[in-house]
Amino acid sequence: MPRANPPKFGANAMDFLGFLIFGVIAMGAALAFYGRNRDPIEQDDSDPDHHTLRSDYQSGMGGGNVTTWKIPKDPQDYAKLFVPDTKQK
Repeated sequence: MPRANPPKFGANAMDFLGFLIFGVIAMGAALAFYGRNRDPIEQDDSDPDHHTLRSDYQSGMGGGNVTTWKIPKDPQDYAKLFVPDTKQK
Protein backbone atom coordinates (compact mmCIF):
# COMPACT_ATOMS: atom_id res chain seq x y z
CA MET A 1 0.00 0.00 0.00
CA PRO A 2 1.54 3.35 -1.03
CA ARG A 3 2.02 6.05 1.51
CA ALA A 4 -0.40 8.91 1.43
CA ASN A 5 2.15 11.51 2.51
CA PRO A 6 5.72 10.63 1.50
CA PRO A 7 8.39 12.24 3.66
CA LYS A 8 9.75 15.48 2.23
CA PHE A 9 13.38 16.30 1.77
CA GLY A 10 13.59 19.20 4.19
CA ALA A 11 12.75 22.59 2.75
CA ASN A 12 15.37 24.05 5.06
CA ALA A 13 18.05 21.88 3.47
CA MET A 14 17.02 22.96 -0.04
CA ASP A 15 17.00 26.63 1.01
CA PHE A 16 20.46 26.25 2.51
CA LEU A 17 21.79 24.51 -0.61
CA GLY A 18 20.38 27.25 -2.87
CA PHE A 19 21.85 29.94 -0.64
CA LEU A 20 25.23 28.17 -0.66
CA ILE A 21 25.31 27.87 -4.45
CA PHE A 22 24.28 31.52 -4.83
CA GLY A 23 27.03 32.57 -2.40
CA VAL A 24 29.73 30.67 -4.32
CA ILE A 25 28.60 32.18 -7.63
CA ALA A 26 28.46 35.68 -6.14
CA MET A 27 31.97 35.35 -4.66
CA GLY A 28 33.32 34.09 -7.98
CA ALA A 29 31.76 37.02 -9.82
CA ALA A 30 33.18 39.49 -7.29
CA LEU A 31 36.67 38.00 -7.61
CA ALA A 32 36.47 38.04 -11.41
CA PHE A 33 35.37 41.69 -11.37
CA TYR A 34 38.19 42.62 -9.00
CA GLY A 35 40.78 40.62 -10.94
CA ARG A 36 40.00 42.16 -14.30
CA ASN A 37 41.04 45.58 -13.02
CA ARG A 38 44.53 44.42 -12.07
CA ASP A 39 47.34 44.83 -14.54
CA PRO A 40 49.90 42.01 -14.60
CA ILE A 41 52.53 44.37 -16.00
CA GLU A 42 53.74 46.98 -13.55
CA GLN A 43 54.95 50.19 -15.10
CA ASP A 44 58.55 50.79 -14.06
CA ASP A 45 59.77 54.19 -15.21
CA SER A 46 63.22 53.63 -13.72
CA ASP A 47 64.12 51.02 -16.38
CA PRO A 48 62.56 51.80 -19.79
CA ASP A 49 64.19 48.75 -21.45
CA HIS A 50 62.33 46.16 -19.33
CA HIS A 51 58.80 45.14 -18.41
CA THR A 52 58.10 44.12 -14.83
CA LEU A 53 55.70 41.15 -14.69
CA ARG A 54 53.92 40.12 -11.51
CA SER A 55 52.48 36.73 -10.60
CA ASP A 56 50.27 36.39 -7.51
CA TYR A 57 49.23 33.10 -5.96
CA GLN A 58 46.99 32.99 -2.91
CA SER A 59 45.93 29.62 -1.53
CA GLY A 60 43.01 30.99 0.44
CA MET A 61 44.38 29.64 3.70
CA GLY A 62 46.82 32.46 4.35
CA GLY A 63 49.56 31.09 2.12
CA GLY A 64 50.80 31.96 -1.33
CA ASN A 65 53.46 34.11 -2.88
CA VAL A 66 54.09 37.06 -5.17
CA THR A 67 56.82 36.84 -7.77
CA THR A 68 58.07 39.58 -10.09
CA TRP A 69 60.24 39.28 -13.18
CA LYS A 70 62.08 41.88 -15.21
CA ILE A 71 61.71 41.00 -18.88
CA PRO A 72 63.56 42.86 -21.66
CA LYS A 73 61.32 44.68 -24.13
CA ASP A 74 63.64 43.85 -27.02
CA PRO A 75 62.61 40.49 -28.57
CA GLN A 76 66.23 39.52 -29.32
CA ASP A 77 67.32 40.11 -25.72
CA TYR A 78 64.29 38.15 -24.53
CA ALA A 79 65.14 35.22 -26.83
CA LYS A 80 68.71 35.14 -25.46
CA LEU A 81 67.30 34.27 -22.02
CA PHE A 82 66.31 30.83 -23.36
CA VAL A 83 69.72 29.95 -24.83
CA PRO A 84 71.78 27.73 -22.48
CA ASP A 85 75.01 29.22 -21.16
CA THR A 86 77.02 26.50 -22.91
CA LYS A 87 75.65 27.53 -26.33
CA GLN A 88 76.25 31.26 -26.02
CA LYS A 89 79.30 32.71 -27.75
